[in-house]
Amino acid sequence: MKGKEEEEDMEVKPDIVLPGTLGLLSEAYDRCGEVCAEYAKTFYLGTLLMTPERRKAIWVIYVWCRRTDELVDGPNASHITPKALDRWESRLEDLFNGRPFDMLDAALSDTVSKFPVDIQPFKDMIEGMRMNLRKSRYKTFDELYLYCYYMAGTVGLMSVPIMGIAPDSNASTESVYNAALALGIANQLTNILRDVGEDARRGRVYLPQDELAQAGLSDEDIFAGKVTDKWRIFMKRQIKRARAFFDEAQEGVTQLSSASRWPVWASLLLYRQILDEIEANDYNNFTRRAYVSTPKKLVSLPLAYAKSLVPPSRSGILSKTMDV
Repeated sequence: MKGKEEEEDMEVKPDIVLPGTLGLLSEAYDRCGEVCAEYAKTFYLGTLLMTPERRKAIWVIYVWCRRTDELVDGPNASHITPKALDRWESRLEDLFNGRPFDMLDAALSDTVSKFPVDIQPFKDMIEGMRMNLRKSRYKTFDELYLYCYYMAGTVGLMSVPIMGIAPDSNASTESVYNAALALGIANQLTNILRDVGEDARRGRVYLPQDELAQAGLSDEDIFAGKVTDKWRIFMKRQIKRARAFFDEAQEGVTQLSSASRWPVWASLLLYRQILDEIEANDYNNFTRRAYVSTPKKLVSLPLAYAKSLVPPSRSGILSKTMDV
């Protein structure tokens, strides 16, 4: 975590332009924007309000995270070995040291030369991919929390230096990072609860084994895919926990720089609504995939924008009057 005294260092560093690279870098940044627009449309729209440098940097981080995720969850995932992840980590270290392998790496290398981005969350995400290769069960929520940190909490820690903290924020830098971490955890827990059936068909159960047992459930119940009263009670508790992490994250969003708040608010509101949809589906996340409809998205975007306009000093008022 960065201390309060480092907040002034959160500003963009001057461009470093090498001869012959400017055009290629521009193309690489544009390509990252295209990927973000294709796979994260709502978030992409929100980034358009950010300053150009911050916008491009967020696109680049999104693409690196997506490339990393596809190593273990993409079309060639069955061929991925721990050694391949070791090579990917070596590439990461090289690009942080100014030695990128390709132009997408070069865009990230350029980004980390301009913003105070720490390499550790990136390395931790790769560690999460290693965990995914060797582990398909989680005994306790503490184990699952660590997995969620590796897979998504890291994204929050990568993003705060890019998003920036509002000049009028009185919050400590640590509290803003903790809120960003909470949002990542909330998002990953929501992914897990949405994808129970899909993961089960791949032989994976991303739910705390001890809590399943306490609810009178087992892996066999999940593989059977039947919604029972026991399952409903279990799911209500899991959803309550995910919402608590969203609640923790909300105050941190208000502390971000004004131009960075909208995409984060939009992501938070839309992801949180996936939990509502699971409830609306009577907790059937075995054969039904919960999603937020286009009309609901269209309602959420202006609401997220309205929330983003409220400065940090008024954030307490906002949470009481505009919660969804």
